[in-house]
Amino acid sequence: MTHPVDDHRPPAPAAPAAADSPAAPFRYRAEGPAGVLVLHGFTGVPFSVRPWGRALHEAGAEVLGPVLPGHGTRWEDLAAVRWEQWRDHAARHVRELRARHDVVVVCGLSMGGALALHLAALLPVDGVVALNPALSLVSRTARFAPALHRAVPSVASVGDDISLPGVTEHAYPRTPVAGVAELGRFMARTRRLLPAVTAPVLLLRSQHDHVVSDASHAHVLRRAGGDVEIVRLTESFHVATLDREADVLHARSVRFVGDLVAGRNPVTGVPRRPAAPGAGR
Repeated sequence: MTHPVDDHRPPAPAAPAAADSPAAPFRYRAEGPAGVLVLHGFTGVPFSVRPWGRALHEAGAEVLGPVLPGHGTRWEDLAAVRWEQWRDHAARHVRELRARHDVVVVCGLSMGGALALHLAALLPVDGVVALNPALSLVSRTARFAPALHRAVPSVASVGDDISLPGVTEHAYPRTPVAGVAELGRFMARTRRLLPAVTAPVLLLRSQHDHVVSDASHAHVLRRAGGDVEIVRLTESFHVATLDREADVLHARSVRFVGDLVAGRNPVTGVPRRPAAPGAGR
């Protein structure tokens, strides 16, 4: 089993995005007991989860929203990234929050949701909020990405699966097939780690998701080692952070973090255990 390390060298960093750029990371500071990491999805940028982060900050949490390696520049850069780089980059932010806050929660959309679960299996995390976590994809051809990426460098964008007209998440205009292959390796590893996720999990699932399949949330419900609550979003597509039920996502996430701060398990309502590394640590 692998653990967060720092020996995976990323591509040469691009110039930092302007503060108002969709690709810019965000940090909303607060001195309260809760620190929250919010992670975007595959080919996406922090813009897609920024309103989620703001809602959690307005409720009193310090919130970090990093840009994951290979994202926020060109789709070609994502083709050169290994999944361990996503894990290690996010793990550093968990450790940063852990050093300053009593309660640490990791939230994520799609690949970010799967990454939140992955980190909870390896690090002392108090809770996970996973929105349409990417553990299985709708596309049946994605499994062939490891064999195809040299002949087919990219395919159409997987971004903007949003029911609201005119709304964009600012994802890459193309999807690198090598990146899809790496995503497949990451998903397989994360599925195997689920029994080590002992922190409570709030799982939000869009009824109309054209990117991530129903098998994803089924894996979490069946295999996670801790308590899981599922909330169904009936009017939203995959990028529910920017869709019709964003207010539901915000309210449920704020309540989840608030319960943890109050010393309750947000799923069962009983006194919660202190955060500890998952069984796979």
